[in-house]
Amino acid sequence: MLIPKKVEAALNAHLTLEMAALYHYLAVASWCDSKGYEGSASFYYKQSAEEQTHFMKFFNYINQVGGHAEVPELKKPTSTFKSILETCKKSLEAEQKVTQSVYKLLDIAAKEKDHATQAFLNYFVDEQLEEEMQFSRLISKIELIGSGPQALYYIDKEIEKLATAQAGANTK
Repeated sequence: MLIPKKVEAALNAHLTLEMAALYHYLAVASWCDSKGYEGSASFYYKQSAEEQTHFMKFFNYINQVGGHAEVPELKKPTSTFKSILETCKKSLEAEQKVTQSVYKLLDIAAKEKDHATQAFLNYFVDEQLEEEMQFSRLISKIELIGSGPQALYYIDKEIEKLATAQAGANTK
């Protein structure tokens, strides 16, 4: 099966966003580690691993359907942040960009009558909804709790619970 060239080009462009998300989460995890937010660091390392999985799914799909996946060139991500709240807001923004790209990919695949790619992308529609909801809820919780020293400890523990939940979900 040959993938339409427009779809192949769009999928290759999307690879940049998936890899940028991976780098973003690594940078956030490192910052969290350096600030002593162990739970948050664990969460963001897991987010990074998830983005690598997404990247590889796209990369392999392009090659499997007769295209040529290209390794994207990336710029260095932001590596310092003012707060955990900022890391969550930046992460939500990144996920929203990925979501819009997935929607655009679906539109292109539909226009090109590429049903296989549409089916492939459906997983990512659900995945992106989950990611955006997760960060929206985190932002709401952090804004509710506040930013005092004890609040930061509590927030870090709450984020750590998400990392533990992710680990459990990945073993199923």
